[in-house]
Amino acid sequence: MAQLHKRFLDKQVAFLFQTYALGLMSREEVQEALDISRARFFVLWKEYRKDPEAFSISYQRTTPRKISLEAEASIERELLREKSLIEDPEIPISGYNYSALRDRLRKQGVGVSVNTIIDRAKKLGCHKPRRKKEAHDREVLAASIGALIQHDGSTHRWTPFAKEKWTLITSIDDYSRKILFADFFSGETTWAHIQATQTLIETYGVPIRYYVDCLRVFRFIQGRDSFWRNHVLQTDDVETQWGKMMSLLGVKVIFALSPQAKGKVERPYRWMQDRIIRTCALENIAEAAEAREVLHEELDRYNNHQVHSTTQEIPRIRFEKAIDEGNSLFRPFSIPEPFTSPDDVFCLREKRMINAYRRISLFGHDIQVPNTPLREYVDIHMVPNLEKNIMNIRIWWKERMVHSLTLPLEGFRVHI
Repeated sequence: MAQLHKRFLDKQVAFLFQTYALGLMSREEVQEALDISRARFFVLWKEYRKDPEAFSISYQRTTPRKISLEAEASIERELLREKSLIEDPEIPISGYNYSALRDRLRKQGVGVSVNTIIDRAKKLGCHKPRRKKEAHDREVLAASIGALIQHDGSTHRWTPFAKEKWTLITSIDDYSRKILFADFFSGETTWAHIQATQTLIETYGVPIRYYVDCLRVFRFIQGRDSFWRNHVLQTDDVETQWGKMMSLLGVKVIFALSPQAKGKVERPYRWMQDRIIRTCALENIAEAAEAREVLHEELDRYNNHQVHSTTQEIPRIRFEKAIDEGNSLFRPFSIPEPFTSPDDVFCLREKRMINAYRRISLFGHDIQVPNTPLREYVDIHMVPNLEKNIMNIRIWWKERMVHSLTLPLEGFRVHI
């Protein structure tokens, strides 16, 4: 139905309100005559009572009809920059991201809608229709925070100006969809995933379950991870370094066994990869430290400002609300007995037998082990310090630490 100001003159509506004020018509009769709702009636009635002589229902536009020439120039400039990124074969971007472009324009003081940007993009030849994709289930599986953590790594050349690829490791709480951990590492190694898990657990507590893919860091697959053990050990017969740590912490690990399930873990990487690569390319970023700043900006936007499409809530607010309501399954981290340091939990592990000279051989290093019987096995906990290029070693036998030392990192054939 046409708007009120297109169906009636000001004086016609004013006459009806004057009649209502004199008690000659009821509210319902005025509403029926104007064909408006009760709420709309009282809005107009309030305006009429303020000044009956100046009352008007004429539509007053509150926003400018046209975008300024400066804003149009900014839109065109950003669209052409976006187009140059897509056409560059060195940059792994295949489509336009108009939402990211809108956010960049807002930082420049240009407030326009995505629809306006798409309209200008079509006129400039900066538009690629998106192909329809099969919709997959995105429901929340967990009923509480800490019930399920989605954890994965993604290795890419995150900026065309970088000389090497970096690995982005993230951990997401399934219930709130808040990203609890995200950082760049030089590679997707066992030690990188242990560090990521340690940071999350020491910050938020120990969750119930972790949801990961079948990367060899997380899971031994028969026929894939060891040729000589193909006919001896079956899948999951070997516990990985990361898996040993999770067992010690009492965290159950669930593996994504299908492409669709794996996509559930990797879905956040699509928008993070897209936005981070675009920003790094546009700002000529080449160093990991600078890219990390871009990552932190995206995390702030996602966690603190963006309404999640699945939960229809901002992740941080949903997470904090769950804490306030006592809806959390995180338990405080404590060092399991008999261990005495987090280095005994978040570490790489080996076993060695004490020889006749009370020594063990560890990756080419001959180590004297005191206070230990001959021919007994000892547990070795190794914590790499990549900045100092050293390996901190703690040796345990029968629930007590018998020796600790530090060795050069070179020569240790562990996944660090």
